[in-house]
Amino acid sequence: MPSEATTPLLRVTGLRKVFPGLTALDHVNLDVRPGEIVSVVGHNGSGKSTLIKILAGVYTADGGSVETAPGTELHFIHQDLGLIGELTAAENLALMRGEGTESLAPYGAKARSERARELTTRFGIPFDVDIPVQKLTPAQRAIVAISRALDGWSHSANVLFLDEPTESLHRSEVEVLFDAVRALAAEGTGIVFVSHRLNEVLSLSDRIVVLRDGKKVADDPIDDIDETKLVQYITGTDTHESHDRVSTATDEVVLDVRALRGGNVERIDLTLRRGEIVGIAGVLGSGRETVPSLLFGAEPSTAEQFEVAGAPYAKRSPSASLKRGIVFTPGDRARLGVVREMNARENLTLPHLNLLRGALGYMSPRAERTRASEAMVDYDVKPSRSEQRISLFSGGNQQKLVIARALHDQPRELLLDDPTKGVDLGAKAAIYQAFSRGAADGAAVVVSSSDAKELLGICDRVIVMRDGEAVLDLGGDELTEERLLAAGYGLP
Repeated sequence: MPSEATTPLLRVTGLRKVFPGLTALDHVNLDVRPGEIVSVVGHNGSGKSTLIKILAGVYTADGGSVETAPGTELHFIHQDLGLIGELTAAENLALMRGEGTESLAPYGAKARSERARELTTRFGIPFDVDIPVQKLTPAQRAIVAISRALDGWSHSANVLFLDEPTESLHRSEVEVLFDAVRALAAEGTGIVFVSHRLNEVLSLSDRIVVLRDGKKVADDPIDDIDETKLVQYITGTDTHESHDRVSTATDEVVLDVRALRGGNVERIDLTLRRGEIVGIAGVLGSGRETVPSLLFGAEPSTAEQFEVAGAPYAKRSPSASLKRGIVFTPGDRARLGVVREMNARENLTLPHLNLLRGALGYMSPRAERTRASEAMVDYDVKPSRSEQRISLFSGGNQQKLVIARALHDQPRELLLDDPTKGVDLGAKAAIYQAFSRGAADGAAVVVSSSDAKELLGICDRVIVMRDGEAVLDLGGDELTEERLLAAGYGLP
């Protein structure tokens, strides 16, 4: 581990960033020295992404300074890696160098491939650089991205930022990537590693920086920190606060699923009761975000058993789910949750047009207006103008419209993916009340969320996903933020 006396390659001092109604970074300091691996961790919304975006030039800071040592450059590898899947590794690397973009600088495929092999083999076992990168393993694609970031360095004394690089990797592939990262650090590169996976952070880091609510709350060498202390830093508490929601759950089982698989979900068992609110927790990529769409039939899935109200449900699809009283609100509200060209009335009534037809089969405009107005009043949507285009409502009120549409017919099951993403605190409170009211009216509710505090506040119990599998089912006094985080991050 580098000495504290070593001159930092990067020094961030007093960094501030303010968005309307939110201080995303509040006087944050960060040093990175040659050969040092520094991990930056924290809850969603802690300020990690804002910090990276300022250093990458995406955002402009509102205060503070960023200094680098003479000749030091900052390089970034983001979670999606930014590779072109149809091109080979050699071609992706050549694009970064601009080869072939000038008519007076022709280049040959042989030289291009040799250069790609030279760049990638420094990180371990050689692989074929002349096949499309989409056919490589996730670990190999990550190495291509690292190689691209390093290509052309005149020295090793630069800083490389890795933002959630292991999200798409299987456990067996993570160590391949980590060997590459350690090799870079041994050459003098400063590494900043951003991850939700605390077990990986603890195994890789020389030093760990913790952000919470935009502030740096810890900056400890690895020898001074363990799993328990790290979780306490992230949550801001060393108590085991128990959960005290008054449940409306009954004994009536409305959904019974065994060995559900699909997408990045390897297995989840789920029994859901009438009036119950069940949370699905886990870091991004754990499978948490996929569970609601699998249950709804929006994505292909298999299951050893899938019963709705005691009846088998084999051929799952959105239309078939709606007929069974199952509704779903997706996490990507703008793309999948609303039709932005339509007004609030049209968005609210679109799934329920059959209920608005008269005796002769014609649509009843009066019935449609009445239904929309009632929903907007019931769920406190503001402004309550049903003819206003939905894109003109705030994000929170758009989400209330989506949930009002889902709950207005008293569904048997309500499936929600990150339902309060991007909404303010006032709208969140109204949305939470809507969930509780829906459960009290008899709906069984499944909420997938990246916010542990949110799940603690609204759920009867929470299922924790990790690496595609349900690893823990917590309820009652066991349902604490510390236990949720530890299970999600793979800590004892």
